[in-house]
Amino acid sequence: MEEEQNPVSPSRTSTEQIQQDTAKLPHQYGCEHYRRRCKIRAPCCNQIFSCRHCHNEATSSLSNPKDRHEIVRHDIKQVICSVCNTEQEVAQVCNKCGVKMGEYFCDICKFYDDDTSKQHFHCDGCGICRLGGREKFFHCEKCGSCYVIEIRGNHSCVENSMKNYCPICYEYLFDSVKQATVMKCGHTMHTDCFREMAKTTAVSLSTLLQDSDGHCGTIGKC
Repeated sequence: MEEEQNPVSPSRTSTEQIQQDTAKLPHQYGCEHYRRRCKIRAPCCNQIFSCRHCHNEATSSLSNPKDRHEIVRHDIKQVICSVCNTEQEVAQVCNKCGVKMGEYFCDICKFYDDDTSKQHFHCDGCGICRLGGREKFFHCEKCGSCYVIEIRGNHSCVENSMKNYCPICYEYLFDSVKQATVMKCGHTMHTDCFREMAKTTAVSLSTLLQDSDGHCGTIGKC
């Protein structure tokens, strides 16, 4: 019986060609949530999904409530390259075909995305990846989240204010993908929910927000 050979690293030329070919088709891979060239194997149910949101949407609609669950992003260990279909440990570059599975990659969150215009960055304080550019935000230790730099030292701190549910739609705010807003009182809610609420009140947006320019105090989540 022949011994199984270790995978041979692709040549520089073939790797560059693969990257060039896949770059020409940016929308061929990924899902409605992210452009990427890999899928994830969910450690909780051992099933394959395009991303954690695809997993959560599928499992939240299961008929048996006991089977419904959400994936813990940090627990993901295996991904499948969408170009060569090789399953492997989490990494930015496929260990078989050499393609970069995501232009942005976070080894902590096991997160991939080709759309670098989102300006992703990992916040150690939050423990997850955020959007909008690291230089534009700061992490408030008491509030437990990232806020725009404009309200640094000029906002009401509420302990773990983002680790609560939106008072309008009741979605958990901290890891919601929707943008959130911090008000003068320090409490938070989804920006869209906030704007809808403001339409039905006589109070102006600038009155409720941290400053007269209407700066939103938090950022989008990946």
